[in-house]
Amino acid sequence: MWRVARFAFGDRRGVKWGMARLRNLVDEALDATVAAGYSRIGYEIRSRSGQWESLSSSALEGRVVVITGATSGLGLATARRVRSLGATLVLVGRDRERTEKVRRDLVDEITSAATVDVVVADMAELTQVREAGRRISAMSRVDVLIHNAGALSKQRLVNAAGLESTLAAQVVGPFVMTTALIDVLERDLGRVITVSSGGMYTAALADMSVASPAPLRASAYDGTRQYATAKRMQVTLNEMWAARHPGVHFASMHPGWADTPGVRTALPGFAKWTGPFLRSAEQGADTIVWLASTASSNLGLSGGFWCDRARRPIHRLGSTRSSDRPDVRQALWDWCVKTSMTGA
Repeated sequence: MWRVARFAFGDRRGVKWGMARLRNLVDEALDATVAAGYSRIGYEIRSRSGQWESLSSSALEGRVVVITGATSGLGLATARRVRSLGATLVLVGRDRERTEKVRRDLVDEITSAATVDVVVADMAELTQVREAGRRISAMSRVDVLIHNAGALSKQRLVNAAGLESTLAAQVVGPFVMTTALIDVLERDLGRVITVSSGGMYTAALADMSVASPAPLRASAYDGTRQYATAKRMQVTLNEMWAARHPGVHFASMHPGWADTPGVRTALPGFAKWTGPFLRSAEQGADTIVWLASTASSNLGLSGGFWCDRARRPIHRLGSTRSSDRPDVRQALWDWCVKTSMTGA
C-alpha cells in the first residue's frame, strides 16, 4: 500500500495528503451506504484509521457533566466513560431507584474523587424539567449538558398536560432544560450535546404553525415516524440554539445502529436481523464522549451534526431539504417557547 501511495503521490507530503484523501473517500462511502456506515463495520474502520485522538484520563477533570437518560444504553455508556475521564456527573432520570443504583454503581466501579449526583425528573413532564433545571442551575457550574433521554413508543402516550410524549420528552423537555441552564453554560463556555438518530434523515421538518400539525394529530400517530420527526426537530433546534447563543458550543449527533435495550424493545425485528452488525453501546456513545471532552479547536463551528467524530450533512433527501424553510424553523422555535411555558 505504501509503495502504491508513493508512486501515486510522490514525496512524503504527497503520500500524507493522498492517505488523508483516501481515508476521507472511505468515510464518505461508508456514510453514503448507510448500512455499512451506521453498523459496527463503519465504526471499526473509522476508529482504526489512525486519526482518532486518544482521550486523556483527565480530560474532564474539574468539569460538571449533566446527562439525561443515563440508566441504560447510550446514556449509561456515556456516564461510565465521562466519569472515567474525571468528570463530576449529574444524572437526570425519571426513576429514582434506578438512577440511584446507577450512581452507586458508578462510584463503586470507577475510582474518582469527583462526585455523582442524582436529579429526578421525567423529561416528558415539563413541571419536573423546570424544577430539575432550577436545581442544576444552582450548582457551582455546568460544563456539558447531554440530552440523551427518549424512546420510540409504538403506542401514543401523552404527558400530564396532554402533550404527546415523544415530542414532550425529546423536543420540549430538552428545550426547557437548555433554557434553564443557558446562562450557567455561557458563563463556563459550556457545551450542549443532543443525541439524535440517523432516522431523522427520513423526516421532513414539521410545520408547527398550522392548526393541527401531523406530529400532534392522534389519528395519524405512527411511533417510528414520530420518533424520526422529533429527531429532525432536535437537529434543527441545535442549529438555532447555536445561532442565538455563540458563547455555548452546540452539537447534535447520531450514534449509528447500536445494540441498546431501547432498540431491542422498540424495534425487536430490526435488532434480531441486524444483531451481528449492531454497535455496542460504548461504540455508539463514543462521539458523545468525544464531543464532551475534546479540545474546542477540534469542534469547529457550533451547531454541527456529527457521527463517528466527523460532521455530517443534516439532509440527504430533497423532500426533507425542501421542508427546511426559515418560516418553518421559526414556527418550531415559537411553538417550543409557547409550549415550554404552557406545558401543552
